[in-house]
Amino acid sequence: MQAVPSEFLAIDRKERANRPFFDLDLRSAEERTCDFNAVVIEFDPERAMVEAARCIHCPDPAPCMVACPTANDIPSAMWLIEQGKFVEAAAIYHKTSSLPEVCGRVCPHEALCQGSCVLNKHHTPVLCGELEAFCVDYERRTLGYSIPKPNASSGKKVAVIGAGPAGLGCADILVQKGHEVTIFESKPAPGGLLVYGIPNFKLDKDVWQEKWEEFEKAGVKFVPNTYIGKDKTIDQLFAEGFEAVFIGVGSEIDAKMEDTPGTDLPGVYEATDFLIRGNIPMEQLPENMKKPLELGRRVVVIGGGDTASDCLRTALRLGSEEVTCLYRRTENEMPGGKKDRKMARDEGAKYRFLTQPVKFIAGADGKLAAVECIEMKLGEPDAKGRRKPVPVEGSNFSIAADTAVLALGYWPDPIIGKTTPDLETYNWGLIKVQNKTTGATNRPGVFTGGDCATGPDLVVTAMVGGRKAGRAIDEYLKSK
Repeated sequence: MQAVPSEFLAIDRKERANRPFFDLDLRSAEERTCDFNAVVIEFDPERAMVEAARCIHCPDPAPCMVACPTANDIPSAMWLIEQGKFVEAAAIYHKTSSLPEVCGRVCPHEALCQGSCVLNKHHTPVLCGELEAFCVDYERRTLGYSIPKPNASSGKKVAVIGAGPAGLGCADILVQKGHEVTIFESKPAPGGLLVYGIPNFKLDKDVWQEKWEEFEKAGVKFVPNTYIGKDKTIDQLFAEGFEAVFIGVGSEIDAKMEDTPGTDLPGVYEATDFLIRGNIPMEQLPENMKKPLELGRRVVVIGGGDTASDCLRTALRLGSEEVTCLYRRTENEMPGGKKDRKMARDEGAKYRFLTQPVKFIAGADGKLAAVECIEMKLGEPDAKGRRKPVPVEGSNFSIAADTAVLALGYWPDPIIGKTTPDLETYNWGLIKVQNKTTGATNRPGVFTGGDCATGPDLVVTAMVGGRKAGRAIDEYLKSK
């Protein structure tokens, strides 16, 4: 139920709906491609109040709340923001989200809250994502924020595997319940996808670092460079005194172009390797990724999701002159966000649709020199309803390229399933959930959530999965 009952608000909804809309302010493409700094220019208080006042306060339940995976009470937050009560608005987001400053920046709002805003029918939606980030940032700058904790510890220890959105959502709930939380992470720094997957121009590393400091102040312990399944097992964690374990390792194994010659050539990169080495400071790089990228003048990125957009925009910032996305369907079938594609185009990226690489060709120096492709056409729908791309016989052609990046999606890491006796998995290593409400697995005391249970999804859905499991783990510990 909304904190501000919209049906009683004395507002003129028609007048609000017709107020002028001002889109996000962005740094110019010419300026922003020279660095990795944030693209979006943050709201100031006056701008935030004007934008929030465009909300028409739909009767309960507001469509934006229904579309938000966290069920953020967006109308109440808008009402407070338009009155200049930014800290009070931030408190609303903290009730339902562990990462509001992150979700406000990286969620595909056009497919969630903003996409469900009724103003879309005849006008433009309220920019609720940017407002979420604004009020939480304002709170941090003026008062600071601390994760609330009980006065007494429960004495219970929980191991969280993975320091990404799912693990953080789980840890947030558990420390608020008084439990001792230790996060084990295979990489040198916490953050998971937030650090090692999302480029700085979408999520500034300083924003993440400030967020992580909240977890540290709350007492969350962090153990880096520890690959559960290789360095130690889940059974060993229980033997060390942990009474419950949450698995939130994501789905981070790059999908391969199987049976495509030349993918092992110098100059062909997987998306994860490319983004990490192109975006992360040297001190936070895993040991096997500290060799600098060798990027050419002509770059092709294969794929159509948000990761492909991130790779295109990263290549442009690293100085490549010709950056092209190759996608085997049309733009209508692309799974990535339209907003990111528009930014990529504005920055100079090109798109070539109905194009499938079939071979990576070496030059005289043994490095990548060209990509042989074949034209495609759309055939009958596949099992998911998407029209299947079909090769056009005899349509092969080549594109000159010094660098190719494979952004084809992600698979789960099967190692935890293989090293945890009796733990049920499915689809090549995803952790099977016995109860979607709790994230419980078939192993007592072992819970999961996020991409390692569902397959690749959003930051916000992973975080929500972690929070659900956190509440279930608290109940499990109380019952012991």
